[in-house]
Amino acid sequence: MTIRYLHTMVRVKDLEKSMAFYRLLGLKETRRHESEQGRFTLVFMAPPGQEDCPIELTYNWDGDTGLPSDSRHFGHLAYEVDDIYAMCEHLQKHGVLINRPPRDGRMAFVRSPDNVSIELLQRGAAKAPAEPWASMASTGHW
Repeated sequence: MTIRYLHTMVRVKDLEKSMAFYRLLGLKETRRHESEQGRFTLVFMAPPGQEDCPIELTYNWDGDTGLPSDSRHFGHLAYEVDDIYAMCEHLQKHGVLINRPPRDGRMAFVRSPDNVSIELLQRGAAKAPAEPWASMASTGHW
């Protein structure tokens, strides 16, 4: 028996706002499916060169009153980045709250507009602790 990764699905409340967030992380839209009968849109986004590792953003046209407060999402998405400090600074400059700063030079957590937890991991060895991250407190939960 074999198994192959297909995608990770998260429900989103505002498709454009969510897509903008994932674009900030560096993901690109790889395909889209719209269902008039089902009244939903599926947008698949992936890092360049990794189109076989997409996230599926599921947007229900008639709304989804449980978002973003419900917990029907899952644990988190994880992405490896070349420079965790640069990525966190980039996200912060665009208004994204860094819930768990990369105090250790290795790991940070943020949340999407739909409350999905995103883990960012430094590629290779951890970077040396640096300010402002080293002394920054965690905010909220991840």
